[in-house]
Amino acid sequence: MRPPPQVDGVEHRYVDLDGLRLHVAEAGAGEPLLLVHGWPQHWFQWRRMIPELAGRYRVTCPDLRGFGWSDAPPGRYEKETLAGDLLALLDALDLERVRLVGHDWGGFAGFLACLRAPERFERLVALSIVSPWLRLPLSPRPVVAAWYQFAIMAPFLGRRIAGHPGFTRMLLRLGSRRALGDDDLGPYVEQFRDPARARATVALYRSFQLLELWPMVLGRYADRRLTVPTLAMYGEHDPIVREGTFATAERHADSLVVECIPGAGHFLPEEVPAVLLGRLSPFLAGS
Repeated sequence: MRPPPQVDGVEHRYVDLDGLRLHVAEAGAGEPLLLVHGWPQHWFQWRRMIPELAGRYRVTCPDLRGFGWSDAPPGRYEKETLAGDLLALLDALDLERVRLVGHDWGGFAGFLACLRAPERFERLVALSIVSPWLRLPLSPRPVVAAWYQFAIMAPFLGRRIAGHPGFTRMLLRLGSRRALGDDDLGPYVEQFRDPARARATVALYRSFQLLELWPMVLGRYADRRLTVPTLAMYGEHDPIVREGTFATAERHADSLVVECIPGAGHFLPEEVPAVLLGRLSPFLAGS
């Protein structure tokens, strides 16, 4: 792969987690803030927010395993594994307690990390993602909206689909209400030319649909309580997350605020970074 794209003030390094090498982009100084991307992106999705956040926080943006410039080992890519990677990263960076903002699977991994080790997290922001207390509606809409997941999971064809540049570009554009140009899409499309990263994407969705979804719907986390103050945000036109998605989660959380961003789609950090910063800032500051 090409070197990571350059963003003013951002430095790059690699962190070894007992044999798993994660790439992290870092900027700023102050109290630690972890920004965790989702699929099909990597750290670069935060580029429009990093400059302002770095004025107040030590910002760390890891690439999850299988994405960006991190290792893409074989395996099942269950979300508990991603949560474990985040906790191991905090140990490796000597970060005792952090604020975490996660988008898509990065947000879901954030939920799970907060359930596993709440003492490590000051606050959690989950963007464009469901909670571990998901309940499927009777409507077929979620199944239709998740068509791309079934395409990625397909035997034999899934890896070719996941690695096809046109597929990634299409999904990023379909999920966004803002026009995304080649400069926006190129860094994400490029990563899946690596067969190992295409394979990781297939494993990510096979793990979710075949191993994680139904246990979660049937109550895998029913006896777990979210004690970390949490803000969940989603776009008005998000194809997956809708009003009512967090109705069940509210019964399992000490402090959960849910907000909808009008006019936005799924990729909030790139569609509406200024709006997102305006809503994040007071919450992260604790006011």
